[in-house]
Amino acid sequence: MLKTLPELIAEARSGQHCIDAETAVGELANGSGVLIDVREPMELEACRTAGAVNIPRGVLEMKVGEICPDSEQPIYLHCATGGRATLAGEQLQRMGYSNVSVITCAADKIREIQQQS
Repeated sequence: MLKTLPELIAEARSGQHCIDAETAVGELANGSGVLIDVREPMELEACRTAGAVNIPRGVLEMKVGEICPDSEQPIYLHCATGGRATLAGEQLQRMGYSNVSVITCAADKIREIQQQS
């Protein structure tokens, strides 16, 4: 039986460290982690998140090592709604990254929290 995208995301999310925007912005303020936006470049035109590195989901596995060579470095993933970030987090864990957090809200919310800080 084929799984739907929401089913895949729910399955992947069960094994992820998921956080909200407030938590992510607070932890990133310490400067020890990297915020990766897995949206497509054209999506960034509408809503760019300060301090985020853009690595689209489709090329994440090929590019993440350039940005995060340390498998224990804190990585925070976000996208438009949290779905792609969840699938990306699952893949990074498979690759051996041990400190991955998925931000499970809209990108707009992250920007809003950043502006309030």
